[in-house]
Amino acid sequence: MELSSRITNITGGGSDGWDVFYRARRMIAAGTQVTELTIGEHEITTSPAILQAMDASARGGHTGYAMVPGTDALRQAVAARIAARTGVPTDMDNILITPGGQAGLFAAHIATCNQGDTALYCDPYYTTYPGTLRAVGAIPRAIITSPDTGFQPQYDAIAAVAGDAVSLLINTPNNPTGAVYGAQTLDGIARACQDHDLWLISDEVYDTQVWDGAHISPRGLAGMVDRTLVVGSMSKSHAMTGSRVGWVCGPHDVIGHMIDLATHTTYGVAGFVQDAAAFALAQGTDAEEAVAAPFRRRRALTLEVLRGQNTVRAVPAQGAMYVMLDIRSTGLDGEGFANALLDAEQIAVMPGESFGQAAAGHVRVAMTIDDDAYVGALQKLVNFAKSLATQ
Repeated sequence: MELSSRITNITGGGSDGWDVFYRARRMIAAGTQVTELTIGEHEITTSPAILQAMDASARGGHTGYAMVPGTDALRQAVAARIAARTGVPTDMDNILITPGGQAGLFAAHIATCNQGDTALYCDPYYTTYPGTLRAVGAIPRAIITSPDTGFQPQYDAIAAVAGDAVSLLINTPNNPTGAVYGAQTLDGIARACQDHDLWLISDEVYDTQVWDGAHISPRGLAGMVDRTLVVGSMSKSHAMTGSRVGWVCGPHDVIGHMIDLATHTTYGVAGFVQDAAAFALAQGTDAEEAVAAPFRRRRALTLEVLRGQNTVRAVPAQGAMYVMLDIRSTGLDGEGFANALLDAEQIAVMPGESFGQAAAGHVRVAMTIDDDAYVGALQKLVNFAKSLATQ
């Protein structure tokens, strides 16, 4: 007997991009103290008030099967949030609640891609993107972006590879680069989708973490509401990463079919988790801004640490909880630098190569530890890079 090629080919036969992270975790398990700047996990836990709402719901009996599309209360709350932020009329039938944003990405591509279809994504990319496309039976095709344009995908680059494609996956604010797609970029994306008849799948899980500019959802652009699926999540906005609750927003008929998919796969999200998410959204933007504030502050601290030297350069971080650092002056690629830094300073960062070809020679730093420890670790990284550059 053999396993299916679909599941054995999820990583494309290579690394899943998490090798340095796994090595750091093995070092920690063996007793070595490692400063982890790898994954997008807040240093704070979920708000006690949200946990109290979750506990009250569970103890109140909402522990059985919840409605597969999501509870009416949460679907309505998500729809109202999206409508308020985009100006696009949105109701609960536009919303499917999913077990986190990752499940939403998978479901969106199941909905739009047939076996063997070509699905586009932007490089650099979040590490799961190509594997998600392969898992649904699609053929991933990258659109290479450049640090020279702030890693913003250009119309011509999309059009050049769009030929037989059926979908385009974008992420703004972007993980790993921190790029926030501006109006000109998104107009080009929308034009490319309409010119080449592409579904647009927009990963907007970092929409509350914008430091420069403003978040623009492409669903609100002219001609895009009927061809756009927006993926969102409570993970980053409310520090609810482990609760696994997210959503897909799209046209009514598409969401209807995706509910059929959920019935045959996840069978919904725990009701008490959904009640907690609805409570969290009801706290408004002040609660979201409080969760985002440490990353805004550390982004400023990052620029201060890097000022006055040219060995390590930051890609302009306009949003999200990460900063991409160009370390090519050391003579190492991202993977080599990340492994050397882990050995020499016990600091774990993600190699740029984990996120694609365009991020080679960079590392991604997660701004997810307290300010003093973060500044200390970043200064050690800079000093280590300087020592390599002068060898």
